Amino acid sequence: MTQQFAERATNLAPTGARNADLSDLVSILEDGQRRKLDVIAPASALRMREGNVIVEGVEAQLSARGVTAVDGVYRPTTVADEGISDKLRIPLAYLRRMRTDNVPLLDENVNAWMRQEPERRFMLRAFRGENGPGMPSEGVARALLSDSYKLMDNLDMLLAALDGVEKSGHPTRITGCDLTDRRMYVRVESEAVAVQARNLLRGYRSPFDGRSGDELPMISAGFVITNSEVGAGAYTITPRAVIQVCRNGLTQTKDVMRAVHLGGKQDEGVVNWSGQTQRKTLELITSKTTDAVRTFLSREYVEAKLNEMEASAGKTLDEPTKTIEHVTKSLSIGTETKDRILAHFIRGGQMTAGGVMQAVTSTAQTLTDADQAAALEALAVPALTAAAAHG
Repeated sequence: MTQQFAERATNLAPTGARNADLSDLVSILEDGQRRKLDVIAPASALRMREGNVIVEGVEAQLSARGVTAVDGVYRPTTVADEGISDKLRIPLAYLRRMRTDNVPLLDENVNAWMRQEPERRFMLRAFRGENGPGMPSEGVARALLSDSYKLMDNLDMLLAALDGVEKSGHPTRITGCDLTDRRMYVRVESEAVAVQARNLLRGYRSPFDGRSGDELPMISAGFVITNSEVGAGAYTITPRAVIQVCRNGLTQTKDVMRAVHLGGKQDEGVVNWSGQTQRKTLELITSKTTDAVRTFLSREYVEAKLNEMEASAGKTLDEPTKTIEHVTKSLSIGTETKDRILAHFIRGGQMTAGGVMQAVTSTAQTLTDADQAAALEALAVPALTAAAAHG
């Protein structure tokens, strides 16, 4: 399609927030809810033209807003391209090269594989444009998924999770929210459950303002809620301790609670989640969240995790630069991020394995890409283990 369409479509994807507050996140999600279009379609109804996904021959959607055309043109996001690569078994690096250097070849490849299995069915998740009644849709293709993918949308998951937090009766606050094309992240903290971590924070300084961990040696209990609407992961609740002096987050990924997006095959056409199915799923999410709050926001849980970390954190590093080189290489952390971690390690002043862990988490705070930040924060505890073992 034309460059004008590409520019117009860019504004149709209501995603993108970093460290937002809860009200801003809800506003974005509500906007996205109004524009969502989910359709089960056979390969014969899908093709690619000028790098965009074309839908043809799918019955229009009847809703309270009237009749909305499903057929139309949808510009793929990076996530959608990854789904196309996966479902059609086109190597992703090759697909990306075609999109950059030879779009007609991209069209030819995708269309040839679609014709190979014309009856194979997919779920296309999209945002539609603000077109008039009966007009062909122009929008954004968010993901190409299996026709058995179970819809668990961010807004529904968030409200169910917040209901679970409220039902727990535990005092908490939302400290930040992120939204990307891949995932939603909501960080929850309880300063009512805080424990002293003098050994973990001895000699540590915040790389942001120089405050001393010896003067504020406290860790708060918390967790992070994540969900993906586009096949990039299950709904999860992951425990997360917060270092009060610098706001570093320590996620304990091995203790994660999750609910996966798996369901049965669905009929072709626009997907409408039945009230009963939706109610049961959301009740489960509320229940899981209530259980998570009671487990993760307990003093006993936080102290147990603190004891595990302190066993390794005090290990003095004879050659810190070499240790950081080893840790980042073993955890597949790139060179640019490695250099940031080293700078944060030096500013933190803790020449120990614990100092490496703190440098990883403080560096994560500085990343503008929320997905990259979450992935790096999840490596903090493994970095501690690797640094202690290397010495």
